[in-house]
Amino acid sequence: MPNPRKPFRINVGFIIHEEVGFITEIPFEFKKVKLEDLELQNFQGVVTIGRTPQGLVVQGKFSAGTKLECVRCLQEFTYPLDWEFAELYAFNKKSVSESGLLLPEDAHIDLTPLLREYALLEVPINPLHDPNCKGLCPVCGQDLNVRDCGHRPDDSDSPFANIKDLLE
Repeated sequence: MPNPRKPFRINVGFIIHEEVGFITEIPFEFKKVKLEDLELQNFQGVVTIGRTPQGLVVQGKFSAGTKLECVRCLQEFTYPLDWEFAELYAFNKKSVSESGLLLPEDAHIDLTPLLREYALLEVPINPLHDPNCKGLCPVCGQDLNVRDCGHRPDDSDSPFANIKDLLE
């Protein structure tokens, strides 16, 4: 049973003494979980830890939802995230991979930073609650998905306004 305050801190000491090729799986399921500043709902996943000559290969596959704000209409919505990772926790500095992960002396690894980093890579830069979102009216601020306020953009501010005059 993981520590409820640090649910992703895993004791892997028993795996270190197993034979090369040993694999174990650890499932995770939380209604709500917080990875530092990232809040996730309906978190599910599984971590597979395998023993190699160089260290422990930690592979994870996860899914969850997070609250985001639509960049066009500012409506809050739940965005689904799905992510995977595979990292090596090396036994010694000679075997360290590009990620630089070294197995701690107490044989407890905390997956929280890895989970957060890989989950954030799945969050879109400009999240939209709907690809056809009409956004907000620049004049009055009305949500154009709810109703049309009747305001139309002023084309004279556009850098292409002169081209329109040439076409007429």
